[in-house]
Amino acid sequence: MQSAGKSLKEALLCAKGEDRLTVGVYESAKIMTDDPDSVSFCVLAVDEDFECDIALQIHFTLIQSFCFDNDISIVRVSDKQRLSEIVAGKSEQLEDAHCVLITNPSEGAWEDPSLEKLHLFCEESRRLNDWVPEISLPGR
Repeated sequence: MQSAGKSLKEALLCAKGEDRLTVGVYESAKIMTDDPDSVSFCVLAVDEDFECDIALQIHFTLIQSFCFDNDISIVRVSDKQRLSEIVAGKSEQLEDAHCVLITNPSEGAWEDPSLEKLHLFCEESRRLNDWVPEISLPGR
């Protein structure tokens, strides 16, 4: 689980450097609707407000369903603030880092080994009937 967290952090940083991240529930839904084949990986982040936010729970259910239907690997993290720090940087805070998508690299680009490890982790989790595995992100 810890190595999956490290791989997730590396994949997010790599995708950020290549401008392949989409951050936000609505922005992610738009990408998934417009070009689902471009999405490689989905990260859902919960926080203390998740249990009280029925709208967010419904969005998560729809996003999860869409990911399952389109063979998009998906994980959940419990530290939205840490996810926000990774995808935005320490100086800026993202308000809606509940959903982060990693899109596919451009044609002929080098495949990210961290992302490959995450896909294998998700595949193995699905074999164990854990459809949306939870990953702990490493600290700073």
